[in-house]
Amino acid sequence: MATLNIIGAGRVGATLGNLIVANRVLVIGDVCDTDIAHARDAVDFIGAGRALDDMAALRPADIWLLSVPDARIADVAQALARHRNDDATAVAVHCSGALDTDTLAPLRAIGWSVASAHPMLSFAKPGTAVFQFEGTPCGLEGDRAARAAWSEILAAIGARCFVIEPGSKALYHAAAVVASNFLPILAAMSVEMWQAAGIPQALIEDMMHTLTRNAAANVVSLGPKDALTGPAARGDHAVVEVQSQAIGAWDAVSRDAYDALSTLAARFALTGKVRET
Repeated sequence: MATLNIIGAGRVGATLGNLIVANRVLVIGDVCDTDIAHARDAVDFIGAGRALDDMAALRPADIWLLSVPDARIADVAQALARHRNDDATAVAVHCSGALDTDTLAPLRAIGWSVASAHPMLSFAKPGTAVFQFEGTPCGLEGDRAARAAWSEILAAIGARCFVIEPGSKALYHAAAVVASNFLPILAAMSVEMWQAAGIPQALIEDMMHTLTRNAAANVVSLGPKDALTGPAARGDHAVVEVQSQAIGAWDAVSRDAYDALSTLAARFALTGKVRET
């Protein structure tokens, strides 16, 4: 059975390591982190491996997972290439949604096959993520051999893999940000506007729960087009303008967001596309 080393003992590395061990896909070798306590915690959660805080002490492995923050991937790849430049060819992958395999260029330069593999899942808590992972879409990008290896590994732990076209990684991840990360901002914007309008807090919580739950359910069951409602979608320009002015008096940046989203809503209602063609 092939051996996996993990660099970065964060939530993604711990979750994937745990699933890999539970499904007997790979043997876990070393788990390295700049904080030895984090490495030990990850080894305990994974159920296998040797905790380290020194990359120079890492043993050889067939497959490497760089589950470090995006800002550190290039530096870690450079350091790993320096320490392992006499190793036989290996496979390395990072899990950034935004960065492509160019960040692993130092490893490619020593003959390794490299890829990025981005699971479309929130890893807020590894203990929860391991139970949520089944069926998770995972976008793969990079060298063919590395993609094939990680596709097989991810499929064995329950993922649904797909290939991201070269040069499309930033747009792909931006779409995920819009679909997920901006929803809490829009919800917070609504809450603060209701508060400014004098709505009781208890009622605000009820309205937020009802509206967000129903909106999400409608998008899932009907699709975005049929789930769309509101004055912009109806072409009620007078209402949109009144609301825009009211929001502008409250916060200028929020007005810009409202105006832009209203424009997109009107376009989508008319053409079925948010992008102007």
